[in-house]
Amino acid sequence: MSNPSSTTPANEPTRIVSLFSRPDPVISFEFFPPKTEEGVEALYRTVEELSPCRPSFVSVTYGAGGSTRDRTLELVARIQRDLGITTMAHLTCVGSTRDEIGEVLRRLQDSGIRNVLALRGDPPKGETEFRAVEGGFSYASELVGYIREQGFDFCVGAACYPEGHVENRHLEVDLQNLVTKVKQGVDFLVSQLFFDNEDYGAFLRRAKAAGIDVPIVPGLMPVTNVGQTERFTKMCGSRIPQELHRRLKIVANDPSAVVATGVQWTVDQARALLGAGAPGLHFYTLNKSSATLAVHAALGL
Repeated sequence: MSNPSSTTPANEPTRIVSLFSRPDPVISFEFFPPKTEEGVEALYRTVEELSPCRPSFVSVTYGAGGSTRDRTLELVARIQRDLGITTMAHLTCVGSTRDEIGEVLRRLQDSGIRNVLALRGDPPKGETEFRAVEGGFSYASELVGYIREQGFDFCVGAACYPEGHVENRHLEVDLQNLVTKVKQGVDFLVSQLFFDNEDYGAFLRRAKAAGIDVPIVPGLMPVTNVGQTERFTKMCGSRIPQELHRRLKIVANDPSAVVATGVQWTVDQARALLGAGAPGLHFYTLNKSSATLAVHAALGL
């Protein structure tokens, strides 16, 4: 199966929500902006390496303020312009006023970007609680509402958390927050990464019962390093199933076997998800191409 979704300067940029009406699954890759120019060039090469997979779109995460934010804006414009891949920019509320966010949205619009992922964002480094700046937003739902109220022509995605948000493990409260966010004008949702498809399935049932009817794309991340994955899942509140822990423990002293084990787990997850009707797959690449390429090849997408 292929995912023809690229945009060219001669055409109106693709709005991601339109891709869900096509028969093929919407396949996407997520990257984060490096802190150095050398890192930017390395990431660009990674995106080039993954481009033969013909992703439906790629996304670039966002840092509040300074060069990280600017690199996100530069990267999404460059990827879409030079590689012809539909690109989505992450946008957070962290450290920004309404006016500053409005300026970022105008910069994206002027660059031809028509897709944003609206997020509250994590607290700045060294802080344990999120605090909105004066004149800023406290919740992603407020950011979505602002984008719609101001009349920006963006397809707006948002995040959802099958296992509950790391700051709110009360699933029903978290779900009601999601309902509020979707009602503000969200076009589709991308889930936090998970390793147990039962968590995603249970979340879908809760979301449907609550009246959420936008596409919900599952987020997957192949394990390539056990320590890194443990740190990442602790930070985002995802659970590593006991069976995956067991398999990784067996091969813990063989890095290549760890990667193979992680890839196979993700392949099995992805096949089951697509077989059950998932609208697509969103891969958290951690700016590396090899594991994602291996999963993509095994799936025959």
